[in-house]
Amino acid sequence: MTTEVSLAPVDWTEAAEQRLLDAAITLAPSLGWGSVLVSRAARQAGFSEGEAMLIVPNGSRDLAALLSRRHDAAGLAALSGVDPKGLKIRQRIAQAVEARLEAAAADGEAVRRWAGFLALPFNLPLAARLVWESADGVWRWAGDVSVDENHYSKRAILAAILASTLAIRLTSGREAASAYLAARIENVMAFETWKARLKPAEFGREIAAALGRLRYGKA
Repeated sequence: MTTEVSLAPVDWTEAAEQRLLDAAITLAPSLGWGSVLVSRAARQAGFSEGEAMLIVPNGSRDLAALLSRRHDAAGLAALSGVDPKGLKIRQRIAQAVEARLEAAAADGEAVRRWAGFLALPFNLPLAARLVWESADGVWRWAGDVSVDENHYSKRAILAAILASTLAIRLTSGREAASAYLAARIENVMAFETWKARLKPAEFGREIAAALGRLRYGKA
């Protein structure tokens, strides 16, 4: 009995988050991604203002994180029938990135509005954190267990590739994104060379540039 009571709030919160996010995805193409979206999505999902504040205390920023993490989970779910051990490492990364891109592309215009929101200067730290999480999920699925500085270098490089490839996927289509990814995947494999050149500021600029392309619909 005690266990059931302690788990109930968590179950309610997770279900409520997804219900609110479902409503937000349908409304975002016309409303954009901001405070208005949160209030309208809450109303459409049947939540009061107080309940919405409990579900997403940070408003549209929390909604943005929920969408990114939903896409992360969907991308990994699409790989459930794939044994990464049977693939070369570059094939693992390419297949996982493509699965993640398709998960995001399924929400189309809502993702464009989401990207425009994250491209705002005060949201860039959140954007960087979310794309880092996505890159970490890909590397973990691919079997990476590094714990030294390579752990961070690999994720920084792949995060930048994920952001820029998503921009191409949504603005120019699947074929263009696949071609771009195939070219950039070599950079992932040669991360020792990239590591020597990679600077934190450059990582941030690449993420910001990719989000900007999504916001303004340019490849």
